[in-house]
Amino acid sequence: MNWSDYPNFRKEEFDCKHTGKNEMKPEFMEKLQQLRNAYGKPMSVSSGFRDKTHPIEAKKNEPGAHYSGMAADIKVDRGDAYYLLKLALEIGFTGIGIQQ
Repeated sequence: MNWSDYPNFRKEEFDCKHTGKNEMKPEFMEKLQQLRNAYGKPMSVSSGFRDKTHPIEAKKNEPGAHYSGMAADIKVDRGDAYYLLKLALEIGFTGIGIQQ
């Protein structure tokens, strides 16, 4: 993957915190960059790719979207969460989870 295609993100932000692996999918990263462009503010990634051995994924019957390279957790401050959610839905994201 050419990480320079996603100028607002660094590969290391998406590395599995358990193994260091990173298998993020370009189609997901393209949408995430679109979201960042629309949002117009920095987006802090708290979790990207998770290997199937990552403690969160290992608890599941089958590894989830993070293992497939099609998910990321983004830290957002209170009111901005609603705005970011609106933008994400407009861009076509699905399977959005929110935790505050």
